[in-house]
Amino acid sequence: MTEVSNWKTGACGHKFIASFSGGKDSTLALYKAMKVGEAVGLIVMLEEEGYRSRSHGLPPAFLQAQAESIGLPLYTAASSWADYEENFIRLLVNAKNQGAEVLVTGDLDMPAHGCWHDKVTKNAGLKLGMPLWEMNHRDVVEEFIDLGFITIIVTVNVSLGMKEEDLGRVLTLDYVKELESRGIDPCGEGGEFHTAVIDGPLFHKPISVSKGEIIRNGDYAFLPMELVT
Repeated sequence: MTEVSNWKTGACGHKFIASFSGGKDSTLALYKAMKVGEAVGLIVMLEEEGYRSRSHGLPPAFLQAQAESIGLPLYTAASSWADYEENFIRLLVNAKNQGAEVLVTGDLDMPAHGCWHDKVTKNAGLKLGMPLWEMNHRDVVEEFIDLGFITIIVTVNVSLGMKEEDLGRVLTLDYVKELESRGIDPCGEGGEFHTAVIDGPLFHKPISVSKGEIIRNGDYAFLPMELVT
């Protein structure tokens, strides 16, 4: 259990690569890790066509703008679910060759046994760091907001209490209370929603975006965003 007990502090004193979704949890984890370790880059997995990220449905141009504002290189791989793990490990090995010793993720509720990230990091010869692991979900969101990060809702699952009207809203403490009153996890850990961070203490400049027309796919609704230059 020694390695597991070190997950929360895994980045301390080490160079690391961060698994990055562009959303609030991975951004907060990156912020915490950069306080105690040295980031060498960000990893984002894309859908097969490469048009948007697999986790949050964000376009590569937006993710690149985030990375540039943070000041870190962005490494991506377009993958199906069938070759996702293979391509993820390939990115990890590339990061290790550039000096990374640890993979940092924004996961909160990973199991101590059978953790996928633990398996792939060992496969690539890296350690695992999860600064938010086992944190109270409300505490995570409050810390994120109190630090001055700004994030907007970009994906909702309307079967889990979210509404299309939630798309584009900024995550504030009052809005978090509203979500909780609707029975929604404040971190969206049940798959209720995803976010995109557009400003905060990691960013040298805010990400300016315009909001497109809502896209609907079954229970999900997405808010496309385009960069404003």
